[in-house]
Amino acid sequence: MGTTDYTRCMQRLLTFLCFLGALSVSTQAAERPVATYSIVAFDPATGDLGIAVQSKFFGVGSVVPWAKAGVGAVATQSYANTTYGPEGLKLMAAGKAPEAVLKQLTSADPARALRQVGMVDAKGRAASFSGERCNAWAGHHVGDHYAAQGNLLAGEAVVKDMAAAFEKARKQPDSQLADWLIAAVTAAEAAGGDKRGKQSAALLVVRAKGGYAGLNDRFIDLRVDDHKTPIQELARLLALHKKFYARAHRNKPVRHPAN
Repeated sequence: MGTTDYTRCMQRLLTFLCFLGALSVSTQAAERPVATYSIVAFDPATGDLGIAVQSKFFGVGSVVPWAKAGVGAVATQSYANTTYGPEGLKLMAAGKAPEAVLKQLTSADPARALRQVGMVDAKGRAASFSGERCNAWAGHHVGDHYAAQGNLLAGEAVVKDMAAAFEKARKQPDSQLADWLIAAVTAAEAAGGDKRGKQSAALLVVRAKGGYAGLNDRFIDLRVDDHKTPIQELARLLALHKKFYARAHRNKPVRHPAN
């Protein structure tokens, strides 16, 4: 082999090794757990569905929350399987209850032991799943019209306090689903939250024709991708949303019991 051929061979080898290194880094990044706490919930008075989530993870709002007006809401986390979002909504739209949807999705997933998911549908039926290999502390609480869950938490109190705060907040007059969700994650953070700390948060509330100009269902879609106090920032953004879209917040829909 000549010097030129040898040089070309080494260059190709180095290029290939660089490719493998980049692929390895990419794979590791994709496999980072979305260790977090979240709550999915339904408001029977308005029909609104929503999710609040916080994590020591960049841009958690791009991974965990999925929702569709009149159908349901999904929070997929831990080693998140993002297909659970659209597939879960599709199955709920077909009439399946969240518990049955979770069973179907997780039974077909070979990595189900690493997953954590919370779901609620437009009938208020809620369910949650915490795989046995989720990072401790991990667990969930399913209540009336909501499911709260978390992994890699400071302790069980994070989920318990999140649920208790949600139930207390929804009894407050002149409040709405977004307020209850913020109250829930605020309490979760006060109880210790994510063991690693905090970085991002998101709030998603869907309502039929609730988005801009009534052209979609994204009534409230707020994300804090990187912040020292993401939940406080999320609460500040919600307050701004209420001022900017004051009419929408005043004119709440009234859900017919048959719906």
